[in-house]
Amino acid sequence: MVKKFFLLVAGVFFVAASAWAAVEINTADQAALDGVAGIGPATSKAILEERKKNGNFKDWADLEQRVRGIGEKNSVKLSAAGLIVNGQPRNQGASSTMPAKPAKAEPAKAEPVPVKASGAKN
Repeated sequence: MVKKFFLLVAGVFFVAASAWAAVEINTADQAALDGVAGIGPATSKAILEERKKNGNFKDWADLEQRVRGIGEKNSVKLSAAGLIVNGQPRNQGASSTMPAKPAKAEPAKAEPVPVKASGAKN
């Protein structure tokens, strides 16, 4: 009875640990990529085709540039779901190779011009 309980606990632990395992984009097959929340069959196919055509992804910026549909926001979500590139999760503070958008400038405010009353003498 104790052995059965121990095996049950070990089995649950193994399943839970494998569910949180990181998925390396450069070695994963389609099934592993589909297991990452946010990656569906079309995206996993695009990743595999791009990897086969042009080689492994160097970093997150390389992935973002080469695979349509994976941008900065999406890559942060994919990293949080367990996807890694060359053993590295996406640094949420880092930006891709695209420069940040400049802040919007406030429109210039016109200064009121004093108006002289008609018929007034200077």
